[in-house]
Amino acid sequence: MKTLIGGAVAAVLGVIGLAVWFPAFLQLLAGSVPIMLLLGGGLALYLGFDELKDTWKQEKENTEEGGDDVDKYKQEISDLKKEIDSLKKA
Repeated sequence: MKTLIGGAVAAVLGVIGLAVWFPAFLQLLAGSVPIMLLLGGGLALYLGFDELKDTWKQEKENTEEGGDDVDKYKQEISDLKKEIDSLKKA
């Protein structure tokens, strides 16, 4: 109950303060919006570049592993062909 009353009082005081100091609020808002956009854009650039580096690293690892996999699969296919031929003869 105390929380409800405290929240109501804070909301009323906030509305009154916003009405009394509305021009100051707009000035503060006008000063903080560009800084927020600048910081948010910088964070988005950093995260996007980091994700791009991870993608490049993953693609590089996949291409390096791809050559080994091809040789391994070719060897496995030839072994299976030999096994099939031996089963046909038996």
